[in-house]
Amino acid sequence: MFAVVPDPIPARMKALNRAEICDANFIDFVQQWQGDPTPRPAPDAPILPGSTLDAQGFDALFESQLISRHLDLMARVLRVQNKVFYTIGSSGHEGNALVARLARHTDPAFLHYRSGAFMAERFRQLPGMDPVLDAALSFAASCDDPASGGRHKVWGSKPLWVLPQTSTIASHLPKALGTAMAIESARRIGHALPIPEDSVVICSFGDASSNHATAQTAFNTAAWAAYQRLPAPVLFVCEDNGIGISVKTPDGWIAQNFSHRPGLDYFFADGLDLASGHAQVQRALEHCRRTRRPTFLHLRTTRLMGHAGTDFEIEWRPLPELCAAEAADPLLRSAQIALESGWMDGAQVLQRYEAMRTRCFAAAEEADRRPKLDGLAQILAPLAPYSPAAVQVEAGRVAAAEARLAAFGSEAQLPERQPPRHLAIQINQGLHELMAKYPSTLLFGEDVAQKGGVYTVSKGLLKAFGPRRVFNTLLDETMILGMAQGLANLGMLPIPEIQYLAYLHNAADQLRGEACSLQFFSNDQYRNPMLVRIAGLGYQKGFGGHFHNDNSIAALRDIPGLVVGCPSRGDDAAMMLRTLAALAQVDGRVSVFLEPIALYMTKDLYAPGDGQWLFAYPPPEQTMLPGEGRVYDPEASDLVIFTYGNGVPMSLRAARTLQAELGWQVRVVDLRWLVPLNAGFIAQQAADAQRVLVVDEGRHSAGVGEGVITALVEAGLGHLPLQRVCGADTYTPLAGAAMCVLPSDNALVSAARVLAQDL
Repeated sequence: MFAVVPDPIPARMKALNRAEICDANFIDFVQQWQGDPTPRPAPDAPILPGSTLDAQGFDALFESQLISRHLDLMARVLRVQNKVFYTIGSSGHEGNALVARLARHTDPAFLHYRSGAFMAERFRQLPGMDPVLDAALSFAASCDDPASGGRHKVWGSKPLWVLPQTSTIASHLPKALGTAMAIESARRIGHALPIPEDSVVICSFGDASSNHATAQTAFNTAAWAAYQRLPAPVLFVCEDNGIGISVKTPDGWIAQNFSHRPGLDYFFADGLDLASGHAQVQRALEHCRRTRRPTFLHLRTTRLMGHAGTDFEIEWRPLPELCAAEAADPLLRSAQIALESGWMDGAQVLQRYEAMRTRCFAAAEEADRRPKLDGLAQILAPLAPYSPAAVQVEAGRVAAAEARLAAFGSEAQLPERQPPRHLAIQINQGLHELMAKYPSTLLFGEDVAQKGGVYTVSKGLLKAFGPRRVFNTLLDETMILGMAQGLANLGMLPIPEIQYLAYLHNAADQLRGEACSLQFFSNDQYRNPMLVRIAGLGYQKGFGGHFHNDNSIAALRDIPGLVVGCPSRGDDAAMMLRTLAALAQVDGRVSVFLEPIALYMTKDLYAPGDGQWLFAYPPPEQTMLPGEGRVYDPEASDLVIFTYGNGVPMSLRAARTLQAELGWQVRVVDLRWLVPLNAGFIAQQAADAQRVLVVDEGRHSAGVGEGVITALVEAGLGHLPLQRVCGADTYTPLAGAAMCVLPSDNALVSAARVLAQDL
């Protein structure tokens, strides 16, 4: 039974904001309580008859609810004083403390932003920590905030295994499921987990977010795993308050949509009532831990005080509806339980309530006095850590001899003993080498296992390393990247494959908003290193169109902290793979290895049969640091061409033509590393140039060429005669028409002729 605020509502309460009303409701309710006194239960006795929650447990949960509520009230007051910078609160969701109490602090948690009570309760599992001050530091954006170092208001804690999430809308569900599946993957490959093997993963979100495509892909993959009896111990906690900002969730929709889904075991719990909700949450958690199946916990909540401090619900939500939500306030029910059970009297409840208010405001004032982030270097410090000396050592570290022999078959089959090979073979050999070097490496994606990839680049890896380390996934790029993050969260090195560059775009936020942001928002306490392979770019003949000849890499260039490498030849590819894996191991970095499909099988450079685009495999200790380009004819200065990928052999052919036609000595610079661009290297190569040509197979707008030209201008070299040859701003058409929208040998030569006329 729920407490009901008397009706009609006093006029004074209509004039107040809703935070003040919720505050007044609680005080009025306790002061007006007239129930019969009941003998105080023993601490280990049920708080109410028939409840599985004992009195001591109730007392702790009630305190966690009070912490959460007063943090919200404090934020609303101090935001207008510019002492607090976040007002999306947890009021009405305080029942999620039940999940924290019944789970372990070693159960990784990916939390909804209304998780104040969950966090307060989880803090109890590691004594000596202060949930109030920690939260206040985060609200105040202080660099002393132990979660993010002041970079965002996040719920997070390294010792409590709460991986920081920003204000995400369901984008954390794929990586939460990926982490759950990674627990079993680690067991299968013998990787030592940083958490107990029977851990489960907690993932909370709102009812409105459950409709998001990113959420649906996680639910589908969970069911897909359960159908195949693959362990995926994730507890999806849908905190159903019936509304998303201002859009109502239809009554009964969550139950209708999820209670009968095959492969997703459904439980309901009343998060508005600690006494009854306890057993329901307990059943869901125990089921998930015991069965290792994906479990859906439908947690009833309500939303109080609006979506955030700037949401004045009274302007758009009917007053009776607001009052009904406020009457269902879980803190009113908890006060009622405390009073009904005899655990506290009214004076004690109010004393606890006001003491917590004092504590939260004191913590906020303390947080306001703490230092804030005040410089760019300090802000950026955890975004993209880079230890070049250590990376170089790690990249040059050779796998154990027996591991290499097992991977390649025999001494005679070691790649450095083979004749020069083309790009696809060298990437394949480089992947064999990495998997031999790092036993916790897993390679996965669409068609990568038995088929060996659509271009056979991963051929033989399944045979060499087995299905526990090389496996196919369902056709879902979002979930492939979510799975990669899960594996990385638990200390493994994932190498996911995105089959085509065009397939990345609907899943790019898993890189931008999730994978690459984790180090930043956790102040480098959490890392999810991975090496993402993507086949892409143009120039495939007789095949493709937009989805197989996509040259749009703008989305990758815009991701903070990401490293993107693009080889044009096999020996470079092998060394770049070593470097990217070392970046992951040493600095926890996320990287993309962009593989030019049209160069996979290319053997010739100038004429058919010349074999001049075949290269020897580099010795396994040979290294390359990020930003190091390859320079062809470094002494030449009549023309310097900057390019990458398919543009490299094209530029070398154009250079030969220009030498014969104009007598120019042409330097070709293969950038190799596209994100971040090495501006210093670019300026150095152009410093003695007579002319510059930028060849960018990407599109005219937002291509790599723009970055090259910017680097030249910022280095004071904008006076140099310059031309840019790049792709057109269009989707790539099918068949031969594709060559009309991409740079060509003739286009390069024509652009150089224009430069000849300029002088």
